Amino acid sequence: MELTKQFSDDQYAAALESWSWLDLHGKTPRFASLFGNIFLEDEHGAWWFLDTLGGELTPGWASRAELIADLETEEGQDQYLLGALAMAAFHRRGLSLNDDEVYAYAPPPIVTGSFNVDEIQVFRFSVVVNIAGQLHQQLQHPSAD
Repeated sequence: MELTKQFSDDQYAAALESWSWLDLHGKTPRFASLFGNIFLEDEHGAWWFLDTLGGELTPGWASRAELIADLETEEGQDQYLLGALAMAAFHRRGLSLNDDEVYAYAPPPIVTGSFNVDEIQVFRFSVVVNIAGQLHQQLQHPSAD
């Protein structure tokens, strides 16, 4: 089972519109996990991880080779791609994804604290990532507009 997806520039733009409170300048989205976490490459070839469930943008890897090596490990797949959850959603729950869809929780774990497989649903990538950005901004910066 492939644990990553690629989306169009327009889909990434719509998804990331609400994440402007993070410094995304100079970072280009290259691919995403099946849960909408986004891997971005900066102008120096370093890679960043946008954790849409946790609401954080973190530097991760100095090169694409380092990123791929990390994602080829079971630990990397579980940490960044939520591989075990994606496989459980597909195999145990029978949830399949269309080209423009990802898995997501409704309500999200930032609200419930739960990562129960039975709460995973299928949503359009751009919608779920955009809403996650709005939610995280409100929770982390309540006085911001």
